Amino acid sequence: MNKNWATVFIAAFFEVFWVIGLKHADNFWTWLGTAISIFISFYYMIMAGRKLPVGTVYAVFVGMGTAGTVLSDIVFFGEPFNIGKISLILVLLVGVIGLKLVTKDEVEEGVKV
Repeated sequence: MNKNWATVFIAAFFEVFWVIGLKHADNFWTWLGTAISIFISFYYMIMAGRKLPVGTVYAVFVGMGTAGTVLSDIVFFGEPFNIGKISLILVLLVGVIGLKLVTKDEVEEGVKV
């Protein structure tokens, strides 16, 4: 995995924090942490989109963030374990991994005017 894909995974990691923060933040500090997570997440996603196809970056970002959020809800917040939900998350992850595998690592920059 190269540096550009690592930035996508960092962005997805912070996406989990801000999505959870949107639900559970209840004071200044938790809202501040949520805002910082949003900034970091989108910054890394934008940086990856400069070198990789933006559609693939966004799909991987959202897929990994969704999987991480669902698993965090189950592990940390007592969401009931549902085999159907886990199965669908695994299908989502297979699609995300497939997109990553079939995408070139570098995208040529467009002509600047």
